[in-house]
Amino acid sequence: MFGHEKLLALSIDAEFEDAQIIAYKFFFRNMNELLMNAEDEILKYYLEVIEEYRERLGEKFADKMAPVISNKEELSKLIEPKRLLFPMVFDERVRQVGLLLESTWEPEHGLAVKFEDEKIVEVGYQDIVL
Repeated sequence: MFGHEKLLALSIDAEFEDAQIIAYKFFFRNMNELLMNAEDEILKYYLEVIEEYRERLGEKFADKMAPVISNKEELSKLIEPKRLLFPMVFDERVRQVGLLLESTWEPEHGLAVKFEDEKIVEVGYQDIVL
């Protein structure tokens, strides 16, 4: 992400199911494009929530943990990709992948990008994919 290679943990819920294997194959076939889309959506999300976090953090921590930024290069200093998750799904026709990241502004709950059928459907706390 952000022009850098990262080594991520790979998690698959329970036993391998066909839907998880298919999700894995589709994700890696389109990985570069999907990660670029994730960068854009994470920046959009950050810009939507940043003022609330800055208010909660107060003057002492706001600039360090939740600085005002305007581009993906600045964002790359605030997040760290950690894991790709291929969860069990109840609908075998849905290919679901979760990208889990650590973030400076939300160290407790982390950050996640949820993909369904190679489209980003949500960005938020890690619990959206766990």
